[in-house]
Amino acid sequence: MPLPQDMLNQNEDLILDIHPHWWYFAESVGVLIPVVVAEVFIASKIDGGFWNFLPKISAGVLALAALWVGWKFLLWRSTHFAVTSYRVIYQSGFFSKQGIEIPIERVNNVNFNQSIIERILGAGDLLIESGGQDGQQRFSDIQRPQIVKKMLLEQVQLRMDGRTGMRTNDVATQLEKLEGLLHRGAVTREEFEREKRKIIDS
Repeated sequence: MPLPQDMLNQNEDLILDIHPHWWYFAESVGVLIPVVVAEVFIASKIDGGFWNFLPKISAGVLALAALWVGWKFLLWRSTHFAVTSYRVIYQSGFFSKQGIEIPIERVNNVNFNQSIIERILGAGDLLIESGGQDGQQRFSDIQRPQIVKKMLLEQVQLRMDGRTGMRTNDVATQLEKLEGLLHRGAVTREEFEREKRKIIDS
């Protein structure tokens, strides 16, 4: 299930949209597998007698474990980590929704953390330090966090370059207008130099 398009603003490009790594299911599947094994063993070995209540109990435990895995799958489907040309977006929740948005220009630093197992599997945590109120945000079970970090920092750099270019163009435009006033005699040479210095310093 992709990120809803109505979440994107006009002229905002979606760079990355991923669900959590399948390691997200490790805990629930880790419970389901031994429960299935126990259910098969009990069903094949117990046939009536004093222990005939065990198959019913194990079947109930199996149903609960299967429901847990199913619920985790629904949460996985509705969890997105996305990078756009303007924002980092994290959204989760099947019935109720919760989300985090970090403007690209507020991203100060990006780090990742992997255990040995996560490194082998290609999963890990991403830590984003921003200039916002929350300071640092941790996002768990990110697929290929090194690559995600690289893509995010590339967008940060592009955004910074774009803002620098906008400022440069703005200064050039103001200087052109000021020079036109000088040529028309609307300002003196001294006023021109004084206003020019103000524009450059700003």
